[in-house]
Amino acid sequence: MRLTGNHNYIVGYDLGNRFSQISYCLSGHDEVETLSQVAGSENFVIPTVLCKRVGVNQWFYGQEALKYAKEQDGILITDLVHMAKDGEMVHIEEQEFDPVALLALFFKRSLSMLSNIGSPDRMDHLMITVENPDGRLVEVLNQVVGGLHLNGKKISYQSHTESYYSYMLYQPKELWQEASMLYSYQNDGMTLYKLECNKHTKPVVVYISEEHKDFPKYEPVPEEEVLREEHFRELDGSFLNVIQDSLPEGSGSSVYLIGEDFREEWLKDSLKQLCRGRRVFQGNNLFSKGAVYFLLNREEPCIAGKEHVFLGKDKLKTNIGMKVFRRGEESYMALLDAGVNWYDAEKTVEFYLRDGNEMEIEAVSLVGKPSTLAKVVLDDLKGDISRLRMKAYMKSENLMNVEITDLGFGEIRPSENKVWSQDITV
Repeated sequence: MRLTGNHNYIVGYDLGNRFSQISYCLSGHDEVETLSQVAGSENFVIPTVLCKRVGVNQWFYGQEALKYAKEQDGILITDLVHMAKDGEMVHIEEQEFDPVALLALFFKRSLSMLSNIGSPDRMDHLMITVENPDGRLVEVLNQVVGGLHLNGKKISYQSHTESYYSYMLYQPKELWQEASMLYSYQNDGMTLYKLECNKHTKPVVVYISEEHKDFPKYEPVPEEEVLREEHFRELDGSFLNVIQDSLPEGSGSSVYLIGEDFREEWLKDSLKQLCRGRRVFQGNNLFSKGAVYFLLNREEPCIAGKEHVFLGKDKLKTNIGMKVFRRGEESYMALLDAGVNWYDAEKTVEFYLRDGNEMEIEAVSLVGKPSTLAKVVLDDLKGDISRLRMKAYMKSENLMNVEITDLGFGEIRPSENKVWSQDITV
C-alpha cells in the first residue's frame, strides 16, 4: 500500500541481532503491513548483516549482503547489535570501524525500504522494539537514530514483551484471555514469553513472564541423511521438553512460534503437543506489528486497550492520586497512573490547600498489595489558604518523590518561595 493524498504513516521496527522486520500503518487506517526486501514476496525477514566489497568502499545490507558475500566473496559483518553494545572497534581490511556506525549504516539502509510507501518526511512516529532495551542499548539506539537526521520525528523504544502485549490487544479475545505463549527461537537459544490476565482487577491486569533457555542450534544441518534426521529428532525432542515444562496439558489458548529456525522439517511431536486444544501460529513479524499496534492504541485506545493494563517489569504497578474538592464536591485527582514505565511517570499540578498544612496521597496497588495513604506535612506554611504547585515523579520502581512549591495567594499573601520535598514508598 502506497501513500496517497495527505496520509502519513507510523512505523514499528523490530531490531534483532540476527534478523529485523519493519511494519507500518497509514494514518486513518488500522491495517498493519510488513515490508519485504523482495518485491511481491512475503519474506519479511531482513538479515541484520552488512557486506563490504573487497578493496572498495561499497556496502550491502540484508538479503543482498548475504548474496554478495556468497557469490562475490565479499566481507560479511554479522552480530551488529551485539558489537555496537560491546563498543569495541571492528577491524575490516586493516581499517577500524566504529560498531555503532556500522549498525547505523544497516539501520539507515533498511529504513530506505520505506520509500516504497512514501517519503520519510511523512513518517509521524518510529517505534523501535528490541528484546531488552537496557541502558547501554538505549544509549546505542540514541546514537544510531541521532545520525539519521529525521528532523524531529518522534522516536520511541520498547521491549519485545510490550510489543507482544500490544499485538494481542488487537487479536480475538479467545486467543489470550486464558493465557497465551510465545516461543522465540534464535541460534543463541530460545526465549519464552507467557501472557496471563488477572480478571479480578479493574482494569484487567496483564502480566508477561520471560525466560531464556539454552537450546540446540538449528544450523549447521548435517548433509548426510541419517545424521540430519538425528539432528531433527534432537531439536524436536528438546522442544517437546520445553513445552511440557512451560505449558502444562490443557493450559493456554494460543501459541506463537517466532523465528526462522522453526522449520516444518523438524517440528513433529512438539507441534502435535502444542496443537492439543490450542491455536498455533508461526511467523516473524509479530514484534514489529506489535510496535505499530502500540502507537495505534496510544493514539486511539481500542476496546481491549481500555479494559486492560500491562504491568511489565518496568511498569508502575500503582495508581497514585489525591482526593480533592471540585466545584464543592469531593473527587479524585490522578497523579501517576499504573501501566506506564516508572521512569516516564511524572506529573505537575496546581491546587489550593485550605485549613492547615497537611495533605494525603493515596496509592492503590494493582498487584494485590494493600492500599496506602501517605501524609505530607508542609512545615512553616503560613496562611489559611495557599496555592501550591506539586511535581510528582518516580525515583525508582517503588519510590516516588513529591516536590511542592508555595505560590502564595495573590496580594493577600505573597509567595515565600518555599519548597518541600518528600520521598514516598508506593
